[in-house]
Parts: sequence; C-alpha cells; structure tokens
Amino acid sequence: MLLATAYARGLSQLRTEARAAILVMAANLALGALALLDPILFGKVIGALAQPGGHVWRYIAAWASLSVISVAAGVTASVFADRIAHRRRLAAMTRAFDNAITLPIARVSARGTGKLMQVVFAGGEALFQLLLGFMREQLPAIFALALLFPVAFSMNVAMASVLAALAVVYVAANLLVMRKTETGQQRVNEEAQAYYGRLGDVISNVPVVQAYANLKSETAALQALTGDLLKALFPVIRWYGVLTVLTRAASTLALVAIFGVGAWLAQHGRASLGEIVSFGGFAGLLIGRLDTLSGSISGVVRNAPAMRNFFDLVDERPGSPDRPDAEALEDVRGQIAFERVSHWIVEEAELGLFDVSLEVPAGATVALVGHSGAGKTTMMALMQRLRDPDLGEIRIDGRDIRRLTLASLRQAIGVVFQDAGLFNRSIADNLRLARPGASEAELTAALEAAQAWEFVKEKPGGLDYVIGERGQLLSGGERQRLAIARAILKDAPILILDEATSALDTVTEAKVKQALDAAAQGRTTFIIAHRLSTVMDADLILVLEKGRIVERGTFESLVASGGRFAEMAQAARLTDGGAFSDAA
Repeated sequence: MLLATAYARGLSQLRTEARAAILVMAANLALGALALLDPILFGKVIGALAQPGGHVWRYIAAWASLSVISVAAGVTASVFADRIAHRRRLAAMTRAFDNAITLPIARVSARGTGKLMQVVFAGGEALFQLLLGFMREQLPAIFALALLFPVAFSMNVAMASVLAALAVVYVAANLLVMRKTETGQQRVNEEAQAYYGRLGDVISNVPVVQAYANLKSETAALQALTGDLLKALFPVIRWYGVLTVLTRAASTLALVAIFGVGAWLAQHGRASLGEIVSFGGFAGLLIGRLDTLSGSISGVVRNAPAMRNFFDLVDERPGSPDRPDAEALEDVRGQIAFERVSHWIVEEAELGLFDVSLEVPAGATVALVGHSGAGKTTMMALMQRLRDPDLGEIRIDGRDIRRLTLASLRQAIGVVFQDAGLFNRSIADNLRLARPGASEAELTAALEAAQAWEFVKEKPGGLDYVIGERGQLLSGGERQRLAIARAILKDAPILILDEATSALDTVTEAKVKQALDAAAQGRTTFIIAHRLSTVMDADLILVLEKGRIVERGTFESLVASGGRFAEMAQAARLTDGGAFSDAA
C-alpha cells in the first residue's frame, strides 16, 4: 500500500460519518476564511491609525466580532472531529479484531499474538491520528491556503510572488523528505513489530523465564531488538531534522523578503503601510499553515506502514469463509463420515492427512492415538473447518460440512483442550463463553456435572471469582474441570477431548475422567490421547501414523492383533484388562 493509498483508505472511513464530517468541513471553511481576515483587518487597523480620521474603531469592532465567530467555529470543528476520530478508530479496531479471531490458527500462531496486538493497536492509533489531524489541522490549513493566494495576488502581485516562492520551497522540501523516509519508516515499523512481538511473548511466559533463571538473556535479547529499532529510527529522524532546518530558513528569508519588497514598493508609492503589515501577517499565516501541513504529512508518512499492516489485517480473508448458499446445521444427531479425505500441510510437507475414510454412528466414542505429528489434531481441525480438505469430503448427518455455515457447525461441536483455554475473567464469564445467556442455576448444574462445583463454591465470590490470566489462580485439575463444565454447558452433540488429561496426576486424572464421562454422555465423542488408559472404553480406536489410519478397532481387538497399538499398550504397561503387566 503506497502512501497515497494509505492516506485515502484512512480518510474513506469518514463516509459513514457523512453528516458530522460535513459539519466539520463547514466549520473549517469558516476558520480558513476567518484566519485570512485577521492579517487583512490588522493591516486596516494600522493603516487607519497612520491616517488622521481613519475608521480605526470600525475595524477593531469587526475584528472582535470575527474573533468570537472563529472561537465558535473552532470549538465546533474540534469537538465533532474528536468524536468522529474516536468512533472510527474503535469501529476499525473492532473490524480488525473480528477478522483476526476468524483467521486460521496456523496463521495466528505464525505471526504471534504480540505482533497481532501491535498491528491492531498501532494501526488503530495511526488511523485516529490521521483522521483527527485531517479534520482539526489539515482542513483549516488547506482552506486558508486556498483562499490566501487569490486574495494576496489581488492585493499585490510582487509580495504575493514571494509568498508563492516560499510555498514552493516548503513543498519541495517535504516531498524530498517523504521520498527519503518512506522505505526507512517501513523498516522502523517492522523492527517495532519484532520488538513488541518479543515483549508480548516474554511477558506471557514470565513463569517459564523465572523458572529457568533466564532473566538476563531475555533482557539482553530485548535490548538487542531495541538497538535494531533505534538503528532503523535514527536515519528517519535525521531527515526530519533536515526538513526542520530547511523550512525554518525559508520562513525567515521569506519574511525578510516580504518587508524588503514592501519597503521598496512603498518608496515608489505602489504599496501602503497597511498592505505591508497585511502581507507580513499573510507570511506568518502561510508559514504556520505550511508547518501544520508539514507536520501532518510527516505523521502520515510515519504512520503509513502501521496503517498498511492494519488494513491488510482487516482485508485478510478468513481461512474457511461461508459459501453464498451455506445452510445452518440443525437438529444434529452426530453421525460423522470421512470419505477419502486428504489434506497437505504446506508448511510441513510430510505432515497432513492422507486418504482417510471413516464412519462414526451418532453417540459413539472414537479415540485417536498415535505419535506426535501422526495427524490426530489435523483430523479434528478438518472436522471443525479450522482447515479444509484438499481432497475428499467430511459429512455430519450426511451433509458436507463445507456447505454449512461455520457458526452452526462450530456451535454443534464442543472442545476441551489440553490447555484449558481460560480467560482472565470470572468463573461465570468463562463458562458463559459457551452460552452467553446461561442462568446461574445452569452454570451450577454444569459445574456439578464436571465435578467442579465443590472447589468453585469455596473460592472467594464463588462464580464471580476472577481466575487470573489463563486461569493461573486455579490448579491444573481445576482448570480442566472448568473447561469440561464449559463444554457441558454448551451442550453440543459432538465433543472433542484434546489431550484433556495428559498433564494431570493420577488422582486428579480420575476426577477429571469422571467429569469427561459425564460430558461425553449421549454425545458423539472424539478423544485425542497419549495416555492409553483414557481410551480403553472407546467404541472405536484409530491408530494414526504419518497421516494415515493404520489400525482400527476396540481396545481388546487391537491388543489381541499384536500390531502397532499392541506395542503401544505394552510400552504403557497396559493389558487388555487395563491392569499393569509384569513385563514392561
């Protein structure tokens, strides 16, 4: 996105504020005209004072009246500009947020949450500064300059020509600096993203940093990124310093030239004292307005990369958009079918899912086992349309999931992750992510079913207890049971349990397994597990290897077959009866 494109895209946000924007423009037009009248009236007052019997008080009264009108116009423009800029910033940030949370998980993970947050916040602030600067500074400056030159040339061509020369120098200097800094500013933005990405990553993992006594190395890494950011920033700052020197020198020389030309014209009877004073005021007005535009344009140049990244995020297509003819999934029984499904993960050529076919009756429990990278998570991601198959078809109750609305599909699927996925909110708020309108009685019932009510009611405030970032104020077992309660509250006909007990001790695992059994009751359930003890009661076990189903059957039949699963069961010291064997 070029500078002009970023500028135009930012200003296009004003379309939804047409009435208020027109009012701001009218107020700014008045401000531009009134600013031009100031030096004219000043010159008239000086001229009247220099002549006996001049109408000085008439000019002073007019000047005072126009000053009152100017204040009223300024307040109107300022107040409405602030309101518009704040509303448009928050609306645009909301759009970016809405799009960010619909992006494929792989894209979000690749970017990092810190960088995404920096894109949203920096882009929103850049848009705010652009809109506010345009309405409060650029518009009145543009209107004043548009009126200044016709009036100045109508009064005195020679002195007006000096003003025009000053304007040319200003524009040339700014264009030079813009060209020299546009690429550099992009690098500044990239280094800032790297800095904030690292900062967010470290702060979100403070316990790990402290546990490994890694404070100095993390601080050193951040200092190195700070150095990179400053290296990118200093050349840009240097050019802006050059711009300041050039424009200040041009301003001083122009003012001297105005009075020099004016004095010569006055000596030859071609200019009055009042005109010279007025043109001195015109020079001040021109310098002030050009400074305003220069500062605003410099701000646009600095913020253009942030706005480009921001609008790229706003425009980015979600991974699996709804088809125009997509239908809602209703009255779900939970029958699942994979028909020759293949999906290649571009980032990792050897990973994916290949030629998978499967029929799961409604209400059945299916376990997916296999080494890391075998395709278990990919298979479930495809069922939720976090990814789409490259070949084949996935059906729920006989309907191709690509022909269903994403909202209705995901509403039909509940998920309990290995990482419970909790927010720094109250217990009630975390549960209501599953069903926003749930009553307190429904929350309590879900917690009881998940074996969680006993610990929740002991917390200060009970359901109103705030659990900390990612639920850090709860134990591991408490976090998992809260996540299970959330899935129970959602009451989805299809349930995915993704390594839900892998990080728990034996006693806690038993409690959580009770909760999981309650959550799975009457639902089509998929269990992703490394602990084979958690899948012994599954109706069907799928053994995946390198993206393919290599074995399938019940626990007993797979152990008896002596294949891959039997080796895994033996390594886990499990017999088909679930007891520990003597031989490891």
